[in-house]
Amino acid sequence: MAKVLVCYAHPGHRFSKANVALWRVAQEVDGVSCVDLYAAYPRFNIDIDTEQAQLLAHDVLVLQYPLFWYATPSLVKEWLDLVLENGFAYGEGGTALTGKTMLLALTTAGPEDAYATDGYQHFPLRTFLTPMEQTARLCKMRFAAPYVLHGALAAPDDGRLADHVAGYRKLLEALRDDRIDLDRSAGQSIMTAHTLPIGTEV
Repeated sequence: MAKVLVCYAHPGHRFSKANVALWRVAQEVDGVSCVDLYAAYPRFNIDIDTEQAQLLAHDVLVLQYPLFWYATPSLVKEWLDLVLENGFAYGEGGTALTGKTMLLALTTAGPEDAYATDGYQHFPLRTFLTPMEQTARLCKMRFAAPYVLHGALAAPDDGRLADHVAGYRKLLEALRDDRIDLDRSAGQSIMTAHTLPIGTEV
């Protein structure tokens, strides 16, 4: 079994419906460790030693957050800047994360067709995630296809949220049980509740 760490970051948590539902189900999955970064560090005073120890103790890092201005919420950037330091995550002697997996669980306000060259965002979603993918590569981590809910603001009303939350549970359980086919995931642009590359054997 793999040890899975979910780090959740939403500066507007109390106004969220989609991310709150996803965060709630993440905390219900046995064997998955969960950290609410904004609750733990409301003033951004990140405990580097604690966070590095968490990373060392886990095999899979899931970063759950809403896409903010085509990037991460600010606390996630601060977390990356401080925790993934030279000599720990990269650089000379920085091999602590080698072979681990990074997976993003994202929500976007815009619909799926907005994230295309002919959509109003003008670029595919993965283009905006290039810095995160390269961060994983620099740290010698595997970057899995992100688990994405597009149009998250409308999802609670149009019936998609329940499916996505159920899929998130399946994804976390499969990561824990080593049933995710990461090679298949690498060939996907994104994962959804209906495109999870999950095997049947533990």
